[in-house]
Amino acid sequence: MSALFLNTVCANDFREIQEIRLKKDEQKKILVKYESFEKLFKFRWTLFTNGGLVVFKSYDKIVSQNMLYLRHKNQSLRVELKSKGADPLHVPYMLLKFKEFNYETKEAVFAFMLWDEKMQVNLKYLPQ
Repeated sequence: MSALFLNTVCANDFREIQEIRLKKDEQKKILVKYESFEKLFKFRWTLFTNGGLVVFKSYDKIVSQNMLYLRHKNQSLRVELKSKGADPLHVPYMLLKFKEFNYETKEAVFAFMLWDEKMQVNLKYLPQ
């Protein structure tokens, strides 16, 4: 029971929480800065069907495709921002959670969260 409690992260633990609304194929870009590094995180969605959203993401030139669902355990994706290195317990990460789909505006709504306990990274939200 205590191990489960230690692995649970509450919303209060996130350093930053942003709501992001995107239309189909509209891309969001976020510049991640830490130490002497600058890396680009990009994501967009291409298809919404049966409660599932197809999301393409890229971070540090690594591209992947994910399916996120509204009413399923698979609502979010996690991206570690640094290598684990000497401090594997405090690796900053981003969490992108699919919150809702607005049928009127045809927009997907995401919660973008940054966990960075040691204040190691800075984010810059770039224009579309």
